[in-house]
Amino acid sequence: MTGEFYREYLTQTPAKRKLLYAMNPNKFRMCQYLVRYHSAKKDKIIIFSDNIFALKQYAIRLNAPFIYGPTTQKERMRVLHHFQTNSEVNCILLSKVGDTSIDIPEANVLIQVSSHFGSRRQEAQRLGRILRPKPRAGQNFNAFFYSLVSTDTQEMFYSQKRQQFLVDQGYSFKIITQLEGMDRDETLDFGTKEKQLLLLQQVLAADEGEASERIVDEDLDRMQTVSGARRATGSLAALSGAKGMSYREVNRGPEVLEDRKRLGIVSKRHALFRKRDNK
Repeated sequence: MTGEFYREYLTQTPAKRKLLYAMNPNKFRMCQYLVRYHSAKKDKIIIFSDNIFALKQYAIRLNAPFIYGPTTQKERMRVLHHFQTNSEVNCILLSKVGDTSIDIPEANVLIQVSSHFGSRRQEAQRLGRILRPKPRAGQNFNAFFYSLVSTDTQEMFYSQKRQQFLVDQGYSFKIITQLEGMDRDETLDFGTKEKQLLLLQQVLAADEGEASERIVDEDLDRMQTVSGARRATGSLAALSGAKGMSYREVNRGPEVLEDRKRLGIVSKRHALFRKRDNK
């Protein structure tokens, strides 16, 4: 993380800190470098970001499509179809709606920019996205999982917990602090201090709500609501249709009928029951 970003990181709220380490310009440059490297090899790349502000900014800078909670089903299918069939579309960005219910067996490179704290379950789900057999390679393929972490931030603590899951499952990993050739690439974004400061201003001006992982908009598929529907408390009696009703047993024997006649209470009886009463 650059000095200016880290200085703000030490003084900001927890929500803003998430946004700062997700939008770390060094992290973006590394992500951009990896995307170019694997795109040249015709690999299929997924970039995961639970932070929606970062997701949109990365997508704009990388000129790549993205999917998150409010994305319509039609748009999702269109993006996934192009990713799977179009050789020119080698990179897509997903929020954590991509953790489940989305099948992309073609992907073999995953870059994680922002994650849900130290969730091992999420780590397993995302790792499984790139370990499935590839239609174009069969059982022989290479898969790459990159988790980009800003040093000396709370993100490092969460990353260590997630790495422990990989160790427990028998996977090995390597910590890389510098990519060879990245510093010499002048075409990467945010290469100057002026551009980094401009990015910092955009991050500080962003709504803190966009830095949090909101379940409704960013992490789950949107639920279709029925117009006029409302939530109200109720009882089992109301659900069964018996509200305000009671069960009573009534004796209709001959003695009761005699009493009713004596009191002048006359009720119309069915012929079958009249025949039985006269016996």
